[in-house]
Amino acid sequence: MNEIRPIHWDDGILKLLDQTRLPVEQVVVELDDYRGAVTAIRDMQVRGAPAIGVTAAYAVVMAAKEVATDDKGTFLDKGNFLVGLQEAAQAISAARPTAVNLQWAVRRMLEVAESEPDLSNMVNRLLGEAKLIQEEDEEINRRMGDFGKSLMPDGGSVLTHCNTGALATSAFGTALGVIRAGWETGMRFKVFNTETRPFLQGARLTAWEFQQLGIPATLIVDSAAGILMRQGDVSCVITGADRVAANGDTANKIGTYSLAVLAKENGIPFYVAAPTSTVDLSIPSGDEIQIEERAGSEVTHFQGAPTAPVGVEAFNPAFDVTPHRYISAIVTENGVVRAPFVEGLKLALGGP
Repeated sequence: MNEIRPIHWDDGILKLLDQTRLPVEQVVVELDDYRGAVTAIRDMQVRGAPAIGVTAAYAVVMAAKEVATDDKGTFLDKGNFLVGLQEAAQAISAARPTAVNLQWAVRRMLEVAESEPDLSNMVNRLLGEAKLIQEEDEEINRRMGDFGKSLMPDGGSVLTHCNTGALATSAFGTALGVIRAGWETGMRFKVFNTETRPFLQGARLTAWEFQQLGIPATLIVDSAAGILMRQGDVSCVITGADRVAANGDTANKIGTYSLAVLAKENGIPFYVAAPTSTVDLSIPSGDEIQIEERAGSEVTHFQGAPTAPVGVEAFNPAFDVTPHRYISAIVTENGVVRAPFVEGLKLALGGP
């Protein structure tokens, strides 16, 4: 299958496959400073919780290169370096508020910076950690696929939402990776993917990925999911997540909650695929998850062209929260977690 790898580090340059240009153009954005990475995350040139985390890790590397020396090129002392790096890290962490992988990756990188005694080796040490985060992400995704593939409905049909493939990660994907893993083992099932308004990640990105992988899939408008379920045309639903609370509530792309409720009403299993880095045990429930609200122009316009009357008010939350009672299982790289999620997620994270 055609492997998609949207993030590359090349001799000090971070190269990102610009997801705002797909599927019409395959354009690579080249960045050499952390501010550019912040913009790429905020403007959704890179998106998907794991991919944002990997990009953030490389952004910390670029920030470290910038703040390590003074105007004359002399290395700063460790204390001043950390102050400057933490300021840059705050800007990186604030790029998008809902996806926990962003804060997780920045925090992990800062811990490495704090533990490295040799400032002259700092950038190399951080670069090694960023590359490790990227490598681990692909390995984690493949393990999720191995654990989750048994949930796929051989001879049936699966519905997925938004984009959870390689484009949303460093490679392979989360929910789409589970679908791919099932397909690669020889299972055959029909695939439906939503268009995912208003940014059309499903229509533009997921449909493109399925074509690259050679997996036949049918694109549907978001509001067609209900009729498909009622007609018995959907055997299961699987989505990703941008944050999972301690009780199993999940924040994911807007519209996920509606799909979960429809699945419950129609007796259809609803699965979530998410790495343990997306689990946030510090948040007891989804009620505490901050939901990003994006510009109304994403709803009233498409690629700069108006699709609504001038001056109309638009509400544009990027995510919603699915209560855990609607979730049949959460697939992680450490196994499939079922209710009660509080205990299961702790075990998946290696806790008591």
